[in-house]
Amino acid sequence: MALAMRRAAAPVSRANGSRPVPAARTSVIRAASASSEVPDMEKRNIMNLLLAGGVALPVGGLAVPFALFFVPKSAGGDGAGLAAKDALGNDVTLAGWLKTHPNGDHSLTQGLKGDPTYLVVNETGIENFGINAVCTHLGCVVPWVGAENKFKCPCHGSQYNNQGKVIRGPAPLSLALAHITINDSDGVIFSPWTETDFRTGEEPWWK
Repeated sequence: MALAMRRAAAPVSRANGSRPVPAARTSVIRAASASSEVPDMEKRNIMNLLLAGGVALPVGGLAVPFALFFVPKSAGGDGAGLAAKDALGNDVTLAGWLKTHPNGDHSLTQGLKGDPTYLVVNETGIENFGINAVCTHLGCVVPWVGAENKFKCPCHGSQYNNQGKVIRGPAPLSLALAHITINDSDGVIFSPWTETDFRTGEEPWWK
């Protein structure tokens, strides 16, 4: 009777004639095996960081040039000098310009930020300033009228003298100015005009 009770108190499991294994021990082994497969929090954080870094590098490498594609290229003129361009996109040189443009001529070039800008020829060369051709009323390009020695806007009748100072509305302001210098290669270079407007004695409105 005592032997039967001891056998009942210690149940065992048998599978296909294998060696009997106590049930409680089997549960402990299975739990230990399962817990060993789960990484601790530090390892999980490291794995997440590695995964995030691995994804960020190729994505960032593609995103930067993609974003730059939609950023318009600057035409310059925000501090650095910019070469004047003729109608064909060639750099303007002083000698070449004076060969085809006589004294008193006002002809357009491409200036700062791509704006049409007049070079003004005088008796000794060209003036040290260029005149932006964009009307200060509604942005039309103002032509030079040599017979009247002034600029006249065809859109709404604004007028400017031969230096671009407004003399008749509705334009509220004079035409913007740009500095002109000649570099070592005889190139005509525009740069921003930031000091007082010599035509009005006022600070430049286009700064």
